[in-house]
Amino acid sequence: MDKFLCGVDLGGTKLSVGLVRETGEILDQETVYDHVKKKPDQILDQIVGLIHQLLTRQKLTEANLQGVGVGTAGHLRYRDGVIITMSNLEGFRGFPLRDRLQARLSVPVEVDNDANAQAFAEYRFGAGRGTQDMIFMTLSTQIGAGIVLGGKLLRGMTGTAGEIGHTIVDPHSDLVCPCGNRGCLIAVASGVSLPLVVRRKLEQGFTSTRISLATVGQTTVDGNFIREGLLVQDALALAVVADYSASIGIGVYNLFQIFNPEVVVLGGGLTQWGKPYFDGIERRFKELARDMLFDPMPIVAGTIANSGLVGAASLVGEASQVGLG
Repeated sequence: MDKFLCGVDLGGTKLSVGLVRETGEILDQETVYDHVKKKPDQILDQIVGLIHQLLTRQKLTEANLQGVGVGTAGHLRYRDGVIITMSNLEGFRGFPLRDRLQARLSVPVEVDNDANAQAFAEYRFGAGRGTQDMIFMTLSTQIGAGIVLGGKLLRGMTGTAGEIGHTIVDPHSDLVCPCGNRGCLIAVASGVSLPLVVRRKLEQGFTSTRISLATVGQTTVDGNFIREGLLVQDALALAVVADYSASIGIGVYNLFQIFNPEVVVLGGGLTQWGKPYFDGIERRFKELARDMLFDPMPIVAGTIANSGLVGAASLVGEASQVGLG
């Protein structure tokens, strides 16, 4: 009997469910956007409905599944499968996600943070394949990391290990993270901080043909805005990317000193800034590491196109996958 992995990418704007082959290839998937205003148990019913829809379409049953893995943006008490906090969906604080979903299915259910899920996908199927120690950083609206050591995800005491976005890289910064601390990596180098960072750059005198202080509140300032600016060598966009890449370079350096991984894999929307961004990260990292870098540590882009979905599926049976690389 053919066996497949099932992944669920539970986010604040979209909900994706997919059937994934053991090689990491997606067999079939469905994505919906109408879950956002629903209560947690209603969302779980929707997830189960989507799973059964995919199985029926592929002429399969739950017996063809090895299990179901769920990746979510919330903080998770991993050993209990309980959501501690989730800022982008209501009603999930303290919600026993794993047990409630397990009660609706006949196959094992795994639940983890989405950065951990993406990290394990890159470890099993992508840029980290063949390594034992790797770190995946997601650089997007928020910043996080998944840490694989000895072929296993490092989750920590609670399950919140890898929150690199909340490490402080500039204690003198006046940029405040959503957590309330100043100078966190999220505060100085994430997508959520871009509107304020762009405003600060304009106030400092940086010019742009695409935005001004008079129009800053009328323009959508996000990763795509900066990417488009890079294409025309916009001075403001170049300055933002220089600052962001230097801060991420500091974050990578800190991870290097603590974990000494074989490779650091970067994913998320901000990596679409391309060569200027990656070059700036590597340059700052090497400036800091100097002769403490005894062996090469590549900083590379992730290769899994739908890493949220494939990552969630890759969590199925994770403990038995040690050493697959």
